[in-house]
Amino acid sequence: MLPQICHQSLLCCLDSPLNKAGLLQIYLRTSKNVLIEVHPSLRIPRTIKRFSGLMVQLLHKLRIRAVDGPNTLLRVIKNPIEAHLPPGCKKFVTSNKGRLVNPHKLVKALPQDEPVVIAFGQMSHGTIENDAPYADECLSFSQYPLSAACAIGRCINAFENHWGVL
Repeated sequence: MLPQICHQSLLCCLDSPLNKAGLLQIYLRTSKNVLIEVHPSLRIPRTIKRFSGLMVQLLHKLRIRAVDGPNTLLRVIKNPIEAHLPPGCKKFVTSNKGRLVNPHKLVKALPQDEPVVIAFGQMSHGTIENDAPYADECLSFSQYPLSAACAIGRCINAFENHWGVL
């Protein structure tokens, strides 16, 4: 997980209306297999330098608490990720090598009353498929390779449109 890619992806997720509506849960896993839970109300620093400092502080203290409230905004949690996912949910990973799907059609085909997990790779090289053995299927949201933030944006937009989140 490169800090720049992670930073862009978190900005995309946390700034989205889907997150602000309380319909998004975010987990990060570092290249050293450290699992991090992200609180939906986190406002990450807008500069990469400050964001990197926050991540270093998190890895030293294992949690970042809100200054003005009781919330833990970032915390290191115990592996494996499967222990934190809803039981029986559909789990997807994304890769340009996955099955090509239109995200809007994918969202319409998903069961309405069940949670879904979609994992996005945050690396500049390589793929996530080998790092996510829990996944049911590997998907691609474009015939072209996309940045993580772009793929996340397409996916979030599909859910927002389907659920009427403006």
